Parts: sequence; structure tokens; C-alpha cells
Amino acid sequence: MVELLTTAQMRAIEVEAFSGGMDSRALMERAGVAVVSAILSRWPRPMRVSVLCGPGNNGGDGFVIARLLAARGWPVSVYLLGAADRLLPDARANHDRWAKDQPVASLEAFHTEGCDLVVDALFGIGFTRPLAPFDSMAQLRASTVPLVAVDLPSGLDADTGVVRSPELRAALTVTFHRAKPGHYLGAGPDHCGELVVADIGLHAVAAGALGLVGAPCGGAVSKSSAAHKYGHGHALVLAGGVGHGGAARLAARAALRVGAGLVTVGCPPAALIENAAQLEAVMLAPVRDAAVLRDRLSDKRITALCLGPGFGLARARDLVPVALEAKRATVLDADGLIAFADAPDDLFRALHVGCVLTPHAGEFARLFPDLDLGDPVAAVRAAAARAGCTILLKGRATLIATPEGRTALHAAAYGRDAPWLATAGAGDVLAGLVTGLLARGMGGFDAATTAAWLHVEAARRFGPGLIAEDLPDMLPAVLRGLRA
Repeated sequence: MVELLTTAQMRAIEVEAFSGGMDSRALMERAGVAVVSAILSRWPRPMRVSVLCGPGNNGGDGFVIARLLAARGWPVSVYLLGAADRLLPDARANHDRWAKDQPVASLEAFHTEGCDLVVDALFGIGFTRPLAPFDSMAQLRASTVPLVAVDLPSGLDADTGVVRSPELRAALTVTFHRAKPGHYLGAGPDHCGELVVADIGLHAVAAGALGLVGAPCGGAVSKSSAAHKYGHGHALVLAGGVGHGGAARLAARAALRVGAGLVTVGCPPAALIENAAQLEAVMLAPVRDAAVLRDRLSDKRITALCLGPGFGLARARDLVPVALEAKRATVLDADGLIAFADAPDDLFRALHVGCVLTPHAGEFARLFPDLDLGDPVAAVRAAAARAGCTILLKGRATLIATPEGRTALHAAAYGRDAPWLATAGAGDVLAGLVTGLLARGMGGFDAATTAAWLHVEAARRFGPGLIAEDLPDMLPAVLRGLRA
């Protein structure tokens, strides 16, 4: 899993590299080369470019970029925020190298007229305070001139994806060593344009870094030819009453498609005929109340449970405590969570490490009202620690965290966009995917990350016109396409 590095982690890696003998000025040169290479691959012919340089090392990168483009015959203008004598040493050295032969204007003098491309080297990951509202920045925001951002568009928080000021949108963002959480969270994907992660020779890693979810290996979701159906687990998906079984059926089909050996929908007796009319390979069992569920769970071959989709709050309050007493791998979604919004501590006391909670942002806020999703990574980590189990926070950027702090992000962005998932029932399918993988024996974190990737990939394979019922049927093609 590829790391995403916070500002503090990236700074620590740079300090470690410099203490080990790496030349900081050479690193700045490599950063500039990487940005120029990315620019030339998209705009190969010379253009009139304005480079906006800030007071930190991001500005130093900008001076390198200006020099390298000018050497290739590009007409380059450079604008500096602040005074040259306040630049950091490496940035000052590159400023002086440029200023020896070329002018450096004040940022206030920048305008987009007569400019074909702008390089934003103002702040990058060093953005900590709002940029003064220069008229030139307003021009840039309103302009159609493409913007290339060095590390991040200025004004975008590298750790949270929160947009502060100004709101600059890039056509291309080039970052170094590793992407940052802010590239994927919040407004990041909408402001960064195309994202390029450039290798500049750093090799250190950061303990506890946020992981970026990628494709699972085929072996993790394949079936053993030697195992019978019970060898791949039995998932029990609890359903609501008459007219409310659709969500559970979606979850059940997803659990079966992702490889659970058996899947049973447990519903009130009155809903059996309705569900039987729409299910074939998925089995049915009457589960009227908590006593019946307790009896059903005496069958130790049931390896995972899913409660919540289309469940109803009263049924959730009745059945969830019994399900949790059984200590099976358990997914709680939708009504399985909201039923405890008025007394979340009661739920937390009953949860165990084999549980996975799958809230969307609204459900998360009701269960964890004191946790601020303005910093979603910190919030989800704190929630997992409090609940004592895995949390999967659904969204375009889906975050998964364990009580120990292991955290990963799956983003439907940068070529993995799946806007068609904004459809009723898609979250029920995701809950079913997690349940099916848990039933097969995956741990909560691996089941959640794998399900998040498969969910988006299935949507991408189908494309426009997707409805939730289509997702399970896309899984065979997705699974066949995984590398061993």
C-alpha cells in the first residue's frame, strides 16, 4: 500500500535525508526538473509562462523551474511574494541565480494578460496562512489560463484537503516523493487537476503513515479448489420487514458474489415470500426476534453477520445486541448504527474487534458528534479507537481505520472517479462486500479496504446508467482482472 505523507512526515523525511548527507540544493534542483518534465510532456511547445514564487522552498523550486524553462527557449516572467532578503537559503541561492540575468517582479504586479501558462510555486505543503487578496489572484481564479501547481495549489491544506484562501484550481499538480492526504481528501481532487507524483531521490518511509488503497491481489479473493462451500464461510444478512428487504437483498448478493460460500437472508416470517420471489442462490431463514436470532447463531458455521440495511430502528435495537454477543465478524450499517445515535456509548461497549462500522458522514456525525470531520483522518482514527473496531467512513474519499491507528484511504479520483455510485443502494452493496470478505476469513481492515476498491471498480466497469443492482453482477469481471 503506497503511503500518503502529511506535511510533518514529509518534513521529517527531508530532515533525515539532509542529516544523512543529501544536498538540499540538489534536491530542489531535482524537484524543478520533475515539474519541467511534467510540463513538457503536456505542453511540448514553448509558451509564455509566469512563475509565481513564494517565500519558502516551494518558491525556490519555482526559480529552478523558471531557469530550466527559459533555457529551453520559453518566455518566462517571475513574480515573488515578499522580499528576496527574507527567502530561505536554498531559495535565495536560486533567486540570485535567476536575478543575475533576469528580472524578478513583485507578485502584486502579476497579471494574466499575455500569459499562456502559470506555475504556482507560492506555498505548496508549506501553506499555513491565508494569502493576501491581491487583485492578481482574483484575476487568476477567474482566468482560463492553465495553472501548474508545485506540490499543491496554494490555499489547499496538504493534510486535510480543506480549501483556505485563495481558491486556485490547477490543471496539473506535481508533488514529490509521495502524494499528500490533501490531494485526495475534501476539495483536493477538484483543485489539483491531473496529479503527478515525482521521484526526487528520497527513500525514507514514515511509520504510521496513511495508506492509499490499491487493487488487491487476485490470490486474496480467489477460492481454494480443495474447499467446500462452508470452507468459504456463511454470511447471515438480517433484513427488515415486508416492503423493506431490498437493501438486505443487495447486500446478500454482494456477499455471495465476492465469494462467501453461503449467504442467508434472515427476515421476519411475513417477509419470506417477498424475499423468496427475488432470491435464488441466497437462502432464507425466518428471524422474528432476538430469541430466534440467538438460536440461529448457535450454528457456528455462520461466520459473519450484516445488520442495518433496510432494517428499521426498532428491529436494530432488538437484534444488534444479540448479534454482538455472538462475537462473530459483524458489519453494522445504516439503521444498525442510527438506532444507537441517542446512546452511542451503549453500542461502543457491546462492540468487539471483529466488527466493521460503515457510516456515511451524516451517520458518523450522529455517533461521534464531538469528532470534527474537517480533519477526517484524525476523526476516523479517534472513532476507531473509541469504538474498538474498524471504521469505514464512506464517501468519494473512503477512510478505513483500526483501533490501533492503522489507516487507509481509497479515493474515487484521478482516473478512478465513479460518480455513478451516487445512487440508492450502493452503500448496501458495499456493506455486503465487506460482510462476504469477513465471512471468508479476512480481518476487518483488509475486508474493508478490499471491498472499497472492488466497489468502485465495479462501478467504473459498468459506467453511466449504473443502479445498485448492477454492482454485484460486475464483480466476476473485476475479479477475473486482478493480478495473481
